[in-house]
Amino acid sequence: MNTTSTGITTTTRMNILHIAGKLDPRLGGVAQAIRTIVGGLQDLGFYNEVITLDNPQAPFLKEEAFVIHTPGEGRSAWYYSPQLKPWLKLNYLRFDIVIVHGLWQYHGYAVQTLFRELKKRVAWVPAVYVMPHGMLDPWFQAVQARRLKAIRNWCYWKFIENKLVNGANGILFTSLEEQTRASQPFRPYKPRHTAVVGLGVQEPPLFTENMQKAFLNRCPEVINRNYLLFLGRIDEKKGVDLLLEAYDKIAIDYSEDNTSENYPFPMLVIAGPGLDTPYGKKIKKIIATSRLLKFLVAFPGMLNSDARWGAFYCADAFILPSHQENFGMALVEALACGTPALISNKVNIWREVIEMQGGLAEDDTATGTLSLLNRWMSLRTEQQQLMGVRAKQCYERQFSVEMATKRMLRALGIDHKPAKQPSNIPL
Repeated sequence: MNTTSTGITTTTRMNILHIAGKLDPRLGGVAQAIRTIVGGLQDLGFYNEVITLDNPQAPFLKEEAFVIHTPGEGRSAWYYSPQLKPWLKLNYLRFDIVIVHGLWQYHGYAVQTLFRELKKRVAWVPAVYVMPHGMLDPWFQAVQARRLKAIRNWCYWKFIENKLVNGANGILFTSLEEQTRASQPFRPYKPRHTAVVGLGVQEPPLFTENMQKAFLNRCPEVINRNYLLFLGRIDEKKGVDLLLEAYDKIAIDYSEDNTSENYPFPMLVIAGPGLDTPYGKKIKKIIATSRLLKFLVAFPGMLNSDARWGAFYCADAFILPSHQENFGMALVEALACGTPALISNKVNIWREVIEMQGGLAEDDTATGTLSLLNRWMSLRTEQQQLMGVRAKQCYERQFSVEMATKRMLRALGIDHKPAKQPSNIPL
């Protein structure tokens, strides 16, 4: 036996419980991060269970390769479930560590209130860690369209959430930028320990011609054309309007310069849901009123499987001028495919990308986005290709599942790798 820095005694068996509001894969973000984290820990022999407040009958629950508990579907935006605390009370002794994923919902409140009660009566409770997944970013409190939610969050922090964050054994961040920004919006903010653990993405499958064909079937507009790729929700937070306005301006400039080695101008592929929303209609209007954009922008919708990988592998670069992005799964998938990243400095992993020379970064403004495109277009072909090589290296050194899992174990104070154990039947 070994005793870790958190006081956890490790044996050949380490049981970790992950708690989240929802695991529905359609939600992306936190749900996908949990799958990646659990997969990485299981590969190293750690036993994981996940408890969520999804509908117990949801079909995706049967497809996961780890144990999932659904004591009762969460109600309202808070995901309140009266069955959660009783389940935790019956099962907490089976776990060495509890990781709370996400903030502002009932599952975090349930953990911190139950464990505070238990500590008054029992000698030992599991170590509790919180992974905010970007939910302490000051952008959410500053944006004008969220003023009522910002007031709600401040009140919730004052009376409830600060007890979870400041009382946990540690707070786990996906980047140094997230860790820095998390300290800004709320008081009192005095966590006992913080650590940057990063986040990993599974290595993509090797490129095949079928991937390219699948993508071109969904997006025939780019056959025999170069393109830049935006892949994500068509949402104001992502800065799609800034991207289109900057693209329109630079396209006009390049269309008047037929001697440029970059002519004809590359297309812009915007792949993802949201075109039918009010913001999506604004995007359509920008394109409709432009002389060139209607010929340069393609909307293939959501891309999955081979079509998604084909889009990444065949793009000149991935572009994301987001106003706030905690990690960016699609961004890291692009890096893993050797595709350079053109991002704003509000994407929390921008420093890691720039340090490894795997892309370019600018402000999340109209001027910044235009500068981002101009800098990319001014690069020679061999410079763009070298940036793609470094993008792949950035993924391997910073964002592989193996590297992220090792950082996670260090943050949890686990000193050694336990022996592989067969999956057991949960209680």
